[in-house]
Amino acid sequence: MSGHSKWSNIKRKKEASDAAKGAIFTKIAKEIAVAVKAGGPDPDGNSRLKDVVAKAKAANMPNDNIARAIKKAAGAGEGDDYEEITYEGYGPGGVAVIVKTLTNNRNRTAGDVRHLFDKYGGNMGVSGSVSFLFEDKGVIVISKEEYEDEDQVMSDALDAGAEDFSSEDECYEITTSPDDYYAVRDSLEDKGYVFLDSSLGPVPVTYAQITDPALQEQFDKMLDKMDENDDIQEVFHNLDD
Repeated sequence: MSGHSKWSNIKRKKEASDAAKGAIFTKIAKEIAVAVKAGGPDPDGNSRLKDVVAKAKAANMPNDNIARAIKKAAGAGEGDDYEEITYEGYGPGGVAVIVKTLTNNRNRTAGDVRHLFDKYGGNMGVSGSVSFLFEDKGVIVISKEEYEDEDQVMSDALDAGAEDFSSEDECYEITTSPDDYYAVRDSLEDKGYVFLDSSLGPVPVTYAQITDPALQEQFDKMLDKMDENDDIQEVFHNLDD
């Protein structure tokens, strides 16, 4: 995921899913398994699962696949062996990077993540080494094409308790505090809004820039390789692109 624009992050993920839908769907199924284990198989009563289902739909994962993954997790104890581990470090050009993983072998995953940082000119740090450059926020993305009345969308978002609203090239980005995220999302859903994406996670407080094309290429390659790793679920960074 990249840059300060949440939608640029999603577009990048969509491009990756078009190139390797199977790999993306496998990662989402793993997230579904962990979410079901944590809160049960009903998305209406499990906010985390509701988020994962929204992510699955944004990635064009078929409804049948989603339903099968939930059923399998509910019936077979899927997700019991997965551990959530977050790694932090600096990529090429000093860009801060947070890597969220789900793994059943922490030694393998730690080695893989460290190797990817090292191979592309970065370095993996200890917990807390870059997280101070981010803050948790809820981000909800709505299509401009589907909802053309910007004033109405902004009014609905702010009435629901949103912290901020911005209009980007292709979408509206609604930002919430972590505590208000689920209430805002549910309020907008009740009004009939369908989201391009919604998530609760780290958003940069400050941004870095890369002016050297070679470093930019290294950074992009590192992100691509992280996307391809089965244990890595999401990558956040503070590159201002």
